[in-house]
Amino acid sequence: MSERGTEHIFGMAAERGRWLFIAAGFFINICLGSVYAYSVFRNPVQELFGSSTFESGLPFMVFLACFAILMFFGGRLLGTLGPKKVGMIGGVLVGGGWILSGILPQAIPSIWTLVFTYGIIGGSGVGLAYGGPIAVATRWFPDRKGLAVGLTIAGFGASPFITANLARPLIENNGPLQTFMFMGIVFLGVVIVLSTLLRFPSADWKPAGLSAATASRAPRPELEPAQMVKTSTFWGLFLVYTIGCLAGLMAIGISSPVGTETIQLDATAAAAMVGVFALFNGAGRPLFGWLTDRITPRWASTLSMIVIFVASLVMLKAASGAVALYTVCFAALWLCLGGWLAIGPTSTTTFFGAKNYARNYSYVFFGYGIAAILANIISGQSKDLFGSYDVAFMIVAGLAVVGAVLSIVLLKPPKTT
Repeated sequence: MSERGTEHIFGMAAERGRWLFIAAGFFINICLGSVYAYSVFRNPVQELFGSSTFESGLPFMVFLACFAILMFFGGRLLGTLGPKKVGMIGGVLVGGGWILSGILPQAIPSIWTLVFTYGIIGGSGVGLAYGGPIAVATRWFPDRKGLAVGLTIAGFGASPFITANLARPLIENNGPLQTFMFMGIVFLGVVIVLSTLLRFPSADWKPAGLSAATASRAPRPELEPAQMVKTSTFWGLFLVYTIGCLAGLMAIGISSPVGTETIQLDATAAAAMVGVFALFNGAGRPLFGWLTDRITPRWASTLSMIVIFVASLVMLKAASGAVALYTVCFAALWLCLGGWLAIGPTSTTTFFGAKNYARNYSYVFFGYGIAAILANIISGQSKDLFGSYDVAFMIVAGLAVVGAVLSIVLLKPPKTT
């Protein structure tokens, strides 16, 4: 067989095989995204330790903070260790954090023990492991990076639909600590095994479907983080990413309370709605990833801000029994959170190149951590000071207007010298 024929066969095999990386990333993210199912653990944990409502939420808040911070270090490690080793290290920390959350609080029965095991150890593991599958997807799919990233991280958003429904009966039968340990063992095995599949393509590899027009375009700039942060494009992306994540994370945090307190659903129905919203969160990732490819980051971002604005304003009309209104608005907000976790990495690659993607996106992802803190402050203070979440929705609607303007003005290819 000729050398050209051999190259063709290997090229076709790589073309088909690259979808394996999407599947591996999807299932890794189902494990990592189990943090969104923490609401199922919250009341049992509060009862077990006799903690306050605020204290019972600390493991979740610390988890998200460590997730955002360790993304930075994970991005740097990807360049030296590669996605396989970083994913395995993250898998050990994720699984180990959950397993220790089932063991250590039995010896030291305190909510602060769970903050350490679940929040710090588990959250750090997710921060390390999260970037690898996305970086692999963007390298293997330069022709459809938005769709590839969206499909990869869809597992993170949809995870509560699976993990919450798995955890609920386990907690009822075995308690929260045994459930942490059981799920940690599963996560440890799944993340480590699937991480062994992750690898980057060779530097000169290109998919067979890459169009001649695309291949002939001038190469996009490959910016280092130090260069990236000097551009107005980065700051525009950082700000709109923070706004988009803030709206979605606030929705996640208050979905159940709004359902029970404002719409007057019973607790079981409100919990079921959270599972439904999780599906929209998962679906938002491939949807907005595809839209980012098709209509550019600028207009995908603007569309998301319009949806957030409308949903937030409509929620001001919510009242007892308005189940349809509540369902549509919160589904839209969860959808847009998923969307931003696809728009963000896709835009980072589009504007600043794939070579330094992992490190560059870790800077953008700091907006997620800021959003998590602000979302809790805005929603909590709105309820405590005014007796409802109306002020929070008004603030989010106003921020969405700002986000739309920033998207249109700043989300464009950076000027390079």
